[in-house]
Amino acid sequence: MSGDNHSHDKGLEHDLKILALRQDRRQILQWMAGATFLAGCGVGAEGLGIGADGTGTDELANCSTIPEETQGPYPGDGSNGPNALSLSGIVRSDIRSSIGSATGTAAGIVLTLKLTLVSSTQSCNPLSGYAIYVWHCDRDGKYSMYDLPAQNYLRGVQATDSNGVATFTTIFPGCYAGRVPHIHFEIYPSLAKATSAANKIKTSQLAFPLDVCKTAYAATGYATSATNLTKVSFATDMVFKDGTSLQMASITGSNTAGYIATLPVAIAA
Repeated sequence: MSGDNHSHDKGLEHDLKILALRQDRRQILQWMAGATFLAGCGVGAEGLGIGADGTGTDELANCSTIPEETQGPYPGDGSNGPNALSLSGIVRSDIRSSIGSATGTAAGIVLTLKLTLVSSTQSCNPLSGYAIYVWHCDRDGKYSMYDLPAQNYLRGVQATDSNGVATFTTIFPGCYAGRVPHIHFEIYPSLAKATSAANKIKTSQLAFPLDVCKTAYAATGYATSATNLTKVSFATDMVFKDGTSLQMASITGSNTAGYIATLPVAIAA
């Protein structure tokens, strides 16, 4: 960086302040989300220069509320038949295997999903103690409890921690005909309320960069998804054709090491 040959030595907080001057709010939120996810390693909001009121020295604008989206035909939340939320053991981080009387584990590339829940009305303050229910198709594009009635895998609930983060271990989802790859999620005010769709306060979907999907689908077992991916685009997708700026996950990793997907999710709370 011209004029400051030592700026790269000043740490994350300095870099974020520089970015705040040069990048739009969405890019900043992605950087913040990535840093927030380091909280488990001892990096909290204070390390980002964010005060208790959430405003901090970066003076970020309020987060934009994530769009409300369809739950789709396979929610498993009791709204159209099966209710995974009533299953013993549904509150879990690793959602790759079926629970209860169902047996079976979804095969595929390991994906760690980290969603950071924040308030769009309170300067992006993290929202702790909420519950997030996630579900998605397997690597063949099939949904448990519907396409696969004997399985209930790839569904689970986690409470957000003190940093607003809910973490799931799952597989990289497949691509079925007509839709780009995605993950569904519903937000509930608490674990106690996460029992049926009647109590949800938000429904949305997470999108994946298509170049990452193409790479992932080169792995063994994703042949059907690879074919389906060539026939879809964001422009034709029923959910994301109006834009993905607030729903596009940041992805790191590889087919062999697995992937990490992160997304800040802002709701009016």
